Amino acid sequence: MPLTLITNIGCLAGVRQPTEMLRGNQLSVLPFISNAFLIIKDGAIEAYGEMAALPQITANTFINAGGAWVLPCWCDSHTHIVFAASREEEFVDKIKGLGYAEIAAKGGGILNSAEKLQQASEETLYNQAYIRLQELIRLGTGAIEIKSGYGLTKEAELKMLRVIKRLKETAAIPIKATFLGAHAYPPAYRQNHQAYIDLLVNEMMPAIADEQLADYVDVFCERGFFSPEEMVQVCRAGLQYGLQPKLHVNQLNSIGGIEAGIQLGALSLDHLETLTENDVALLAGWDGICTLLPTAAFFLRMPYQPARTLIDSGCAVALASDFNPGSSPSGNMNFVVSLSCIQMKMLPEEAINAATLNGAYAMGLGNQLGSITVGKKANLIFTKPVPSLAYLPYAFGANLIDKVMVDGMFIAD
Repeated sequence: MPLTLITNIGCLAGVRQPTEMLRGNQLSVLPFISNAFLIIKDGAIEAYGEMAALPQITANTFINAGGAWVLPCWCDSHTHIVFAASREEEFVDKIKGLGYAEIAAKGGGILNSAEKLQQASEETLYNQAYIRLQELIRLGTGAIEIKSGYGLTKEAELKMLRVIKRLKETAAIPIKATFLGAHAYPPAYRQNHQAYIDLLVNEMMPAIADEQLADYVDVFCERGFFSPEEMVQVCRAGLQYGLQPKLHVNQLNSIGGIEAGIQLGALSLDHLETLTENDVALLAGWDGICTLLPTAAFFLRMPYQPARTLIDSGCAVALASDFNPGSSPSGNMNFVVSLSCIQMKMLPEEAINAATLNGAYAMGLGNQLGSITVGKKANLIFTKPVPSLAYLPYAFGANLIDKVMVDGMFIAD
């Protein structure tokens, strides 16, 4: 059995045995070992400790980390990386002062992406998404969730999910697929919401189940999109097919999406830019995960999520990139971590824990990834020389990743 010994690790961060989802002040604790070794067996973490306690072993591969910091790969639990085209023309329109409604009236927004995706071939979508995914892995992402939602027809949604399934089969890192057919109402259904929900529930979901194309179901619960009642209808149908909800709520308005999501047993509630005191109290008493997407707020010039309030209230918080062509055209989790510290006042330890271990739990992968734990996958980031942990989010413009390891093997540059 292949055995790899890594020595002279300057700091091995995120060491935990066993692991659990982190809530409130637990997020501020990031256990580490200075001057450490790590043993990997068959792509999984076998042992670790201080160099002074290094056992005598016969390894197939020896790696001298040369003082590098080693930490778990990022676990990005909310992305939309399967899309047909970028939308930089809308970026320019926003700079010129156009609002969302004006851009949508010009044919922009989600429906713009849907039209282009419907015209693209499955092969084209796969090739584009695969390139994006390889770039994200080089930036340290070691697990990812990918949503559909730019299809909005049965054929196009299935096409997206088949692309994601193919990525699962060919990519080196774990991938979770989420069905987001309830992303927006297509123009033909604007005056007949129930007919589109019936299409989602009675035609799309059975086909998705037959081909085992999704792990989760998502709904964009927002004024002008899907109401909480409509979200409940879609998610209850999804639950019958084994699809646990992971939901877009409270991005622009607080309209009851949190209450409905909690009642549905959602794994995570995502976005949460707009929260009332009652919303925070509900989230604090809930056993799921609040997934925050600061780069979307950054790109849209919106108020950031109240991360400090959520953490101080005892919530479980994860960080994700929301990589998509309209509101967050980047999947760089290093920037997500920096932005969370700079704009949401998260401590470096909190941000790293939220982007690793809690991100893994937000995808149902907490027992496989997100920490330095015996038995977990050796998906690891090796840094360039850094003086401290805080330097990683502090130097937000620098690429501080030297190497990325997936299943115990360094990926090619």
